[in-house]
Amino acid sequence: MIQQSQADMIHLDVMDGCFVPNISFGFPVIEAVAKNFNKPLDVHLMVVNPDQWVSRLRDIGAHFVSVHVEACNHLHRSLQHIRDCGMKAGVAINPHTPIHCIENVIDLTDLVVLMSVNPGFGGQKFIPATMKKLKDLNQLRQNCGASFQIEIDGGVDLQNARELISCGADILVAGNTIFKSGNPQQTITQLKQINA
Repeated sequence: MIQQSQADMIHLDVMDGCFVPNISFGFPVIEAVAKNFNKPLDVHLMVVNPDQWVSRLRDIGAHFVSVHVEACNHLHRSLQHIRDCGMKAGVAINPHTPIHCIENVIDLTDLVVLMSVNPGFGGQKFIPATMKKLKDLNQLRQNCGASFQIEIDGGVDLQNARELISCGADILVAGNTIFKSGNPQQTITQLKQINA
């Protein structure tokens, strides 16, 4: 269904039960997805020590790899490693983390993932304060003349998608909104039409 839909990419949340209190899936599933889809893979590592998985994700064919600022002792090195492996480097920021913490790595950042829920569980409600954070991040992007994309992850639905896009979001992750829909393909089309 996703392969035939208008979805631009597939977002894969990898959880280890340590950085977040849930476990999702590992490399056998990522490899299976990569073999059966021709859409780009957007891999979101919600794990401790994400650096150890970067080369393997390159070998699988991931397009984007995002690591959490809160999980990286050496964020600059982590982002550089992702880029050196030929992938787009993303940095994810939890709801409580201020955006100024990424100012010194903007030149290595292709994607900023604003968590609009606390990471680790699907189906959570969108945190309204994300809107201000999104506006501030978009302003930072403009002020720096940067070209990173802004991705919103968590609680995205047909009610808030338009405002998110108007505030500067480029990519919307909409898991439950799509997969709990009675007609997932139609829901994807509706989300895509908002951005048209």
